[in-house]
Formats: sequence, C-alpha cells, structure tokens
Amino acid sequence: MKRVMNVTYAAVGLLGTAALTACGTQTSTGSGQVGSDVAVAGVRWIPEKLTVDGKDIPLPDEAHDAHVTFKPGASKQGEAGGESGGSVGCNSIGADVEVEGDTVRVSDVASTSMGCPGPVQEFEERFVRIFRGDLDARITDPDGKPKTLTLTSDDGDSITLRSEAAPPLEGTTWTVDTLIGAKGAEGVAEPLPKGARGKAYLVLSKDGTVHGSLGCNTFSGKATVKDGTAGTIEFGRLATTRKLCSAPVMKTENEIKEILDGKVAYEKEHDVLTLTADSGKGLTARAEKAK
Repeated sequence: MKRVMNVTYAAVGLLGTAALTACGTQTSTGSGQVGSDVAVAGVRWIPEKLTVDGKDIPLPDEAHDAHVTFKPGASKQGEAGGESGGSVGCNSIGADVEVEGDTVRVSDVASTSMGCPGPVQEFEERFVRIFRGDLDARITDPDGKPKTLTLTSDDGDSITLRSEAAPPLEGTTWTVDTLIGAKGAEGVAEPLPKGARGKAYLVLSKDGTVHGSLGCNTFSGKATVKDGTAGTIEFGRLATTRKLCSAPVMKTENEIKEILDGKVAYEKEHDVLTLTADSGKGLTARAEKAK
C-alpha cells in the first residue's frame, strides 16, 4: 500500500529562503519525478522559460530579480498567499501549494498589480495561467550543473525553472541597502541616503578579516564568524579612511560603524544578510551578483 504524506505550503512574495519537499515512496533516478528522495529544500528557483502550445517562451531580458521559492506555512485566514512564492521579474505572485507525490497542487493565486514592461507583463500573465491547479513536478539533477524543475499543467503547458546556489557568507560582496532602527524605532528599516546608496558594502574573508566601504570612506579590520547561516560575527576595531563626505552620508557611516562594533547576530537567507547589534540596530545587505 502506497504511503503519501500531504504537506501544505503557502506561496507569495518570493522573499526569503525556500523550502519545498514532497513525501512519498517514489524515488529519483536523476531525471525522475519529485519524490521523497529528491532534495529541493532550501532551493531558490529562477524561471527560465514557459512552454505554451509547444512553443518555448524565454524569460524576458527586461525581467529583474526573477525567482521562485517555497516555504512551509499556511497563509493567514482572509489573506491571499503566504510566506513563500515568487516573481517573474516585476509583480509578486503567490498561492497556497499542496505537494502530494509528484503533484504540486496550486490554489488561491494572488498577485500585485504594478504596471510592467510589455514583454514582462505578457510573460507574467502566461505564468499565472499555468501556475494553478494540479501540476506534474519533475526535477533533473545533472552532475556539475544546476537542477531543473519543470511544472506541467494538464493541458501540457509548462514552467521550467533552474536552481540558483546561495552565495557564501565569506568572500561575497554584501551591499548594504537598509538600516534597521537607525532612527530609534526598533525593527523599522530605512533605505540609505542617495549619496551612500549602492556604495556601502562589506566583504568577510576566511582569514578572519573584513573590508569594505561605509558609503564614502573605506574600512578594514578583524571579524570572527561563528556558526552557519545564523550565528554571530565579532568585529574588532575598524580602521577607516578620513575623507570628508556630505552630512547625510557621514551620518550613515557613523550608524554603520556603530553596528559593526563588537559581537553582532547575523542571519543569511540566500542572498540577503541581516546583522543585528545588541542595541537592536542593524542593517540588511544583498549579495552582489557576479558580472
């Protein structure tokens, strides 16, 4: 007698680390169906193409940061979507998802409604038409290459996605995009001022050092990392250059230096790094993509 375990997921927003599992007695042969032996937890999926009426439609070049993740957890009552989901380059798309054997059952699809460039809008509309109902899920895992996940509807249309490896904590350039609690409101995130935006970053090295930019001035120092995707980093005193910068940028630099002082808690979710000091102040940074 076949044993099947149903797992309910919520999908919306494409934010955060992914977790998609399917339970059953089926096994994978490397290019087989999604089953209990196919490891897809913690995977960030990048949409590559749609296949509609036998014709391949690639993800448009105009799409930005397209990705799909799945994370356990039901959506709140009265709300569409949940903590997992995706985007195909413009709007966030979400739904409730139930996995049973090699079937991904998608319902309660929700989407934001921003206007998008023509090709992206058309791709999104086709994506949403496929991303509903019972979808046959198949995964290929070629040696040395990213995994491929294919979701196929009853009428034969499909979505093809490839896996994207999470960047390592050490050796990656982490660009600071927000400060948390900088104005005294704990948990409130504020973007960096225009003069520092895209310029403040840090790089943690395996030799126990850190270097980067505060937005205008550069810095270097010691940094000891403990634990895996969540743990602590202990920063030594930072040595910085002493260039004169605009008042808003200098204020931001001082706030970042205050956070990068002593022991801080860190959490890494795929390409997002969050640092939180004992004071409750912190920052978030995103991994700079390889060019």
